[in-house]
Amino acid sequence: MHTLWRPRVLGAWRVPPAGPVILAGNHAHNVDGPMLMGTSPRPVHFLVKKEAFVGPLDPFLRGLGQLKVDRGGVDRAAVQDALAVLRDGRVLGIFPEGTRGEGDFASLRAGLAYFAVRSGAPIVPVAVLGSAGEETRSRLIPGLPRLRGRIDVVFGDPFHAQEPGSGGPRAGKGTRAALDEATTRIQRRLSDHLAHARRSTGRETARR
Repeated sequence: MHTLWRPRVLGAWRVPPAGPVILAGNHAHNVDGPMLMGTSPRPVHFLVKKEAFVGPLDPFLRGLGQLKVDRGGVDRAAVQDALAVLRDGRVLGIFPEGTRGEGDFASLRAGLAYFAVRSGAPIVPVAVLGSAGEETRSRLIPGLPRLRGRIDVVFGDPFHAQEPGSGGPRAGKGTRAALDEATTRIQRRLSDHLAHARRSTGRETARR
């Protein structure tokens, strides 16, 4: 990542140095995952679509500790693998929008809330800025951000999916109401962090 681009990493010290953590990043470009993996202060285990595990990429991704997931339905094996990462005190990476989009956290799936509520692990919001958009695309390699262009990776303050005093991380974990409430809280915190990251890096002005 540092060879191809010029990532500027802000707030990495906010990632707890030990214990289970969920990194929740916005997702506007394919390079966002590798960029987050390459700049995180701790090794990250991402849920990666099974279609990526082909040819030489299969042993490579497995060697990096990435988790294969079938997005065609509820992949119970992948869910258990992700929960095991958190039980072992490691870092799970999730793009809560589910797939590449505008990268603005406007539409979140319930997966992040489920893992956060079930495990009690804190969530660290991460904004990856500068990886997408017409003005950032490489002319030499279409589809990639401009080579040696600056990409900002901004880590936010950790927070829990449930409000303090809600009865603990496992209280009501199996109810739809608890997950819906957690998803709303998460979306608000992630959107606030993204707005702050854009202002602090000067990206907000560039979008206007």
